[in-house]
Amino acid sequence: MTPVARAPARLRAILAAIGVALGGVGVQAAPETAPATAAAPAANGLTDPIMNLLGERGLLRPLGSAALVETMRNSVRDTASDLVMTAMNFLGVPYRMGGNSEQSGFDCSGFTRHIFENSIGLVLPRRADEQATSAGLLSIHRAELKPGDLVFFNTMRRTFSHVGIYVGDDKFIHSPRAGGAVRIEDMRDSYWARRFTGARRADLSVATQPLPTTR
Repeated sequence: MTPVARAPARLRAILAAIGVALGGVGVQAAPETAPATAAAPAANGLTDPIMNLLGERGLLRPLGSAALVETMRNSVRDTASDLVMTAMNFLGVPYRMGGNSEQSGFDCSGFTRHIFENSIGLVLPRRADEQATSAGLLSIHRAELKPGDLVFFNTMRRTFSHVGIYVGDDKFIHSPRAGGAVRIEDMRDSYWARRFTGARRADLSVATQPLPTTR
């Protein structure tokens, strides 16, 4: 079943309206941050519904502008956009330490591992710090970030202790902490800006092997 088919009906309709196709485990949670607030007014009438919906569900901080939606619309032209579209389909799935599926919930690295494997067929290591040094990923500078890149943070006094997926406009999607759920946050917030420790991009020459079929 495709990401589009699995997305909640209301979210599918909103995204369709703006031309977006949704197409050994350690503790890796982000500490408590400020609660989500109501979405900021949209720059145009098309982005307002999606911001309101996700804001109401407490899944993200205010987007603040139409730039993220525009980035998502444009990203469908990129190979790596499958990562973003698949990740968005899991907004609201609860955090669970050691979780690596929609049914069990996700911790941060379980979420990124699931998305990479099921969107581009690249199987990442299980832990966030191991993902940061994976041979299938290329190190990039923050200024070079594109949708689908992994972003890493020091949230436990340990480099690369938390990971998420960049979605554009300085926003990233991640599974944050116990009691939270998969959500979008802003890397410019002081908490995340101070703790950013690096970014990685899938080497698509490696991540092109088809997934094994199951019977």
